[in-house]
Amino acid sequence: MSSADAPAHGPDDDAATAEVRRAEAALVARAVDGDPDAVAEIVRTLQDPLYRLALRMVGRPAEAEDATQEILIRAITRLATFRGEAKLLTWAYRIGVNYLINLSRRTPQELRQLSLEEFGAGLTDGLAAEDYRGPQAALLSSEVRLNCSQGMLQCLAREERVAFVLGQVFELGSAEAAWILDITPAAYRKRLERAKKRLGAFLSSACGVADPRAACRCSRRVEKAVALGRVDPAAPKYATHPVSPGGRTVLEAEEQMIRLHDVAAVLRGHPDYAAPQERMDAIAMLLRSGQFPLLT
Repeated sequence: MSSADAPAHGPDDDAATAEVRRAEAALVARAVDGDPDAVAEIVRTLQDPLYRLALRMVGRPAEAEDATQEILIRAITRLATFRGEAKLLTWAYRIGVNYLINLSRRTPQELRQLSLEEFGAGLTDGLAAEDYRGPQAALLSSEVRLNCSQGMLQCLAREERVAFVLGQVFELGSAEAAWILDITPAAYRKRLERAKKRLGAFLSSACGVADPRAACRCSRRVEKAVALGRVDPAAPKYATHPVSPGGRTVLEAEEQMIRLHDVAAVLRGHPDYAAPQERMDAIAMLLRSGQFPLLT
């Protein structure tokens, strides 16, 4: 979408957000003028949402940490280009999406070109006859579910994946998501609909959480997932992942998912993951080092 096609106001511009937009513009101005407290506040505001975006796109926490660091540095060093055409987070999502779609490193599913059909067939291989009753049964069942839903997303092409994440996981409107992706709202809706159709068909046929008639149950995949190395009982990646202050825990996310009981809820049913503090501290040190001056 060219600048001539862009709306006169940002995609999320309304009376309710006007004051927030003014406050964000003032914060960015302070950061560009060299106020380290303003830079730190912007990093704190953006870090967890950008980490959750990266994690949904690359699938694994370690790779998401690397991507988040790169996106944050790009956003901070481009603050002087911020014109308030959208909310600060929306603007940062645009930078993040552009980075993640063009990321040269591919996920394991991308390398194997694993389709949703192949992924679904793998779920029935080694499915136990009964629920897992071993140590930490509830925790490991949650880990299987979270790991599995990440795997589903990786089976989508990146353009479809990010469209689904923005619209159905982050629940952004089509105008805002289209602005982030730099495409028209009509093109975005078509892309989102394709992703929803593909994931919906898969979940209805394979996932017992989405459809009780489907064969797979998270609690019956535990032993197989452990045997394949997809779940580490000693160090679950997702079920014990830190969450943002005041954010949803694994249990709260699962309760919400069960109440909603639809395709989007299954993919949305992750806790509100927090970006690892050690990595964020490293980013703060990099920004203070003077290696990444703000653009002027």
